[in-house]
Amino acid sequence: MQNLKISLITVAYNAQNTIDRCIESVLRQKFNNVQYIIIDGNSTDNTLKIINQYKDKIDLIVSEPDKGIYDAMNKGIALATGDIIGTLNADDSYADDHVLSNVAEAFMDSGAGILYGDLDYIDPNGKVIRKWRSGRYKSGKFNWGWMPPHPTFFCRRELFEKLGMYSLDYGSAADYELMLRFIHANKKSVFYLDKVMVKMNIGGVSNKNLSNRVKALQFDLKAMRNNGILFPVITILLKPIRKIMQFI
Repeated sequence: MQNLKISLITVAYNAQNTIDRCIESVLRQKFNNVQYIIIDGNSTDNTLKIINQYKDKIDLIVSEPDKGIYDAMNKGIALATGDIIGTLNADDSYADDHVLSNVAEAFMDSGAGILYGDLDYIDPNGKVIRKWRSGRYKSGKFNWGWMPPHPTFFCRRELFEKLGMYSLDYGSAADYELMLRFIHANKKSVFYLDKVMVKMNIGGVSNKNLSNRVKALQFDLKAMRNNGILFPVITILLKPIRKIMQFI
């Protein structure tokens, strides 16, 4: 299992309050064959200073202006040398010390091209607010508003090479569009890891205000139409209903 190499990308911008927790959760992983890449968007707070405290344990650190989170992820993917690529954002952390070991074992055993799992949304005090339990994927589930939690998404590097990276044309829905493209449109094999993999801070850019929400819906609709979703209008209504069902 250790022969399988995982490239893990953390994207950060002005994340001084959470970046150390994120990095620590990666460094605690029991799986050792990891290339850890941090792409910082030229932060203006103490983020880079904190990152550099760990520089002897991080394989690559890039700090420069970018065009947003998905542009930064693409930079990381271009630098990745692992068999498997995953992302962990600066305000998220792994739920336990065996996540990457479980990921590697699942890829080895299943031979799948893509893996995803479950996550918990937490408040600033660490209290679980929402539980995203994905369930196993079946062909066509995207048509009914289903999607896997992107922070748990791992993919073989060869799929990025064949199918492309994150498209900046989809704004905040770039992660949704990529998963639609890989899983729904191109029907790549998928494995569901039935465990909580990530603790994710509640909130997000797409939900900050009404204008952002409208833009997010427009990007979702564009992604659906361009990747063969059968009922885009119905699907766009079902997606938020699934989110409501996650609250505990």
